[in-house]
Formats: sequence, C-alpha cells, structure tokens
Amino acid sequence: MSAPGFEGSYLGAGAKISAQAVMECKICWQVYDPAHGDESRQISAGTPFTALPDDWTCPGCGAAPEQFMVLRDEGQGASQMDSAIARLEADFREIYNGKMRDVPLCNHSLHVQAVGFSDWQGHYLGVLIAPWFMNLVLLAGPDDAWSALHSGEKEMIGFPSGNYEFIHNTRDMVGGYKACSLFSPMSDFNSQVQAVDVARAVMAALFDPEALERLEDGAESLTPQKPDLPRGEAPKLQKARPLERRAFITGRV
Repeated sequence: MSAPGFEGSYLGAGAKISAQAVMECKICWQVYDPAHGDESRQISAGTPFTALPDDWTCPGCGAAPEQFMVLRDEGQGASQMDSAIARLEADFREIYNGKMRDVPLCNHSLHVQAVGFSDWQGHYLGVLIAPWFMNLVLLAGPDDAWSALHSGEKEMIGFPSGNYEFIHNTRDMVGGYKACSLFSPMSDFNSQVQAVDVARAVMAALFDPEALERLEDGAESLTPQKPDLPRGEAPKLQKARPLERRAFITGRV
C-alpha cells in the first residue's frame, strides 16, 4: 500500500488495511501487532490498529497513529465487514475488561463473540454475545452515515419474521450502530457453545418468512423457550402464542 508523503504510510486510511495489519512506526520502528495489543495502554490482544482509542500514540516515541506504516497485512483482502466486526468485538472486550469484569450480572463462562454476521440491505447484521447480554446488531455498511445517530433513539426494523425494535448507539471504536436486545443477563447460559447455538437459531428464525404466520396461528416456534441447545442439535420446538415479535425471536414466551 502506498500513500502521498511516505511509501507505505498509514496516514489514517483505515479502509486500506485489514484488522490483521501489523503496523510499524516510521520514526522509532515500534511495532503494533493486533495479535498482542498494547499492554502499556491496556489495549487487549485482538484489537485492530484501526480500533485503537483516539488518544493512542506510539509507545516508543509518542508519534500519532498516522505516522505508522504497514509492516505486513495478511488479511489485506478482508472485507469491510470483517473489519467492522473486529472493531465491534474489540470494543466490547475492552468494556468487559475495563468496566464489567467484576459486575455480578456477568456470566464469566462466556466471552465476547460476533455470530452469523452477513451483508443485509447494505448493512452488516448479526448477533453479538457478551458475558452480560446477547443482542441483534446492525453495523453501518460502506454507504451508511451513522456517526450522527442519537444514542437511545428507537427504530422499528422489518424482517421476514416481523418488525423488531432497535435502539441507536454510538461508540468510539464502532461508530454508529443499532441493537435489539435478546437476552440480559446471561445467567441461563451454561457455556459459550450453548450461547452460539442460540444466536444461530435466532438468525435462522429472523429470516423465516413463515415464522410470523405460524406465530399468529398459534403454531410452533422455531426458537427455543430456554437456551438449552447442545452442540449439533436443532432448536427444540415450543408452542407459541400471540406475543410481541422480539419475544418470539428470543423464545421468551
């Protein structure tokens, strides 16, 4: 990669590097490897260079991030969605390590993980698991200008299975995003595998065009009433009755 002013310089062009990019300061040759993070600033391992806090500077000489150049980038062909997901996970890992680790409502058998993300109508849709919640999340796509979203505003968004209430949020690493709460707290989950299975079941039910019709007819739901899905098994069918659509998608009837 090249940029005006210095061959290989980053110069803030985050869209040109992937979440795996290993960066080197062109002034003191300090290396930032996302696989290791930055212990001096309590930056967790797995944090992409583009997701570093705004006030982060080179640990060696204090240079701004724009003074770094690409040392190697094995994921240079990674999509913008991959980078957005990496920033999301890194942001919530930092929240957990910095603020939530000692909060009693956290389920410490779980960790932050994005599940099932895909391109949907130009946005990136999937489920985010954390030790204290599970949410449907919409991340901004390449053409979205969500940095001006007002945190706390609500929006109904339609899917094949019905309409769901999303709340607008903004964070430094992630930017603007929209979230629909599924589970909180996460005390009913016994393992990460179990949480991932439920997240995948949610994504499947969300795009089932017959789900709402079956729900309104009093037929059986495709999502579990409780998060009791062992690995490899399909969601257990539960009797559904007319109820709000978010309750249907989570199986909390």
